[in-house]
Amino acid sequence: MPLLFSYGTLQQKEVQIANFGRELAAVPDTLQGYVVGEVEITDERVIRESGKSIHPILIFTGQLTDEVDGSVFEITAAELKLADDYEVDDYQRISACMKSGRECWIYAAAQPLT
Repeated sequence: MPLLFSYGTLQQKEVQIANFGRELAAVPDTLQGYVVGEVEITDERVIRESGKSIHPILIFTGQLTDEVDGSVFEITAAELKLADDYEVDDYQRISACMKSGRECWIYAAAQPLT
């Protein structure tokens, strides 16, 4: 089963239920080489489900001293596609190795943020 790292709104119970129909079991983990920035969300569905128009977004730095704490979820392939539908075009899903050594999908900035 795929592993998905979340550092933002996918950690919210209401967002999980709206997108996956269930609450996900979380395991804490840390992603190195990234910092968290912000992105303005304009998608009405995403704003309604998260309750926020400003969302966190991962920005790659490549510095191992930069770390982002979050949660790892074990999900199905179908749920991964649902997560893709939830994340707006500002994000891209890529694979990353967590501090624990687990390989996870992450949603990071699709374009460099200025």
